[in-house]
Amino acid sequence: MTHADTRRLPSWIGRQFARVPRLALFAGVGAGALALAATSRFAETHALMINASPSLPFWAIWLDRTDTPARGDLIVFMPPRSDLVTRHFGAKPQPFGKRVLGMAGDRVTEKDRAFFVNGVAVARAKAASRLGEPLPLGPTGTIPKDCYFVGSEHKDGFDSRYAAIGWICRPQVIGVGRPVL
Repeated sequence: MTHADTRRLPSWIGRQFARVPRLALFAGVGAGALALAATSRFAETHALMINASPSLPFWAIWLDRTDTPARGDLIVFMPPRSDLVTRHFGAKPQPFGKRVLGMAGDRVTEKDRAFFVNGVAVARAKAASRLGEPLPLGPTGTIPKDCYFVGSEHKDGFDSRYAAIGWICRPQVIGVGRPVL
């Protein structure tokens, strides 16, 4: 509506139309700012990660940094530093993704390189790495508070079965992953 058109309308309607462009502009700027803030916050708490490891059957993972891991969930975590991890994955390894097989308070036992959580078989450990290095067994006993026993179904998965990884505790966890593709 042009200025000439607003002169033909009652004065109070003309004033409203004259203010609408400014109100629309302010509303648009405000909505844009809110959307940008929400997107920024969303990016801080979520991520799309690409899986380069054959130990998981999918290649894309949607990560939620705010979710609390539960039994069976896929968690993404930073592996602990060790000579074995460095030799196999480099000085700055990428995050690992594994399933939560045991939670705080669960009892992990081992017999003949087979691992059990609360008496249920969950994994079998290899004696040597793909580079031929001996693989000392991971921890057994009651899983400590805020820690997890993690693993994968892949025979070469590098996880809590081995001492170089051990329990995965809250400070190492980046978030809970959901397979995408």
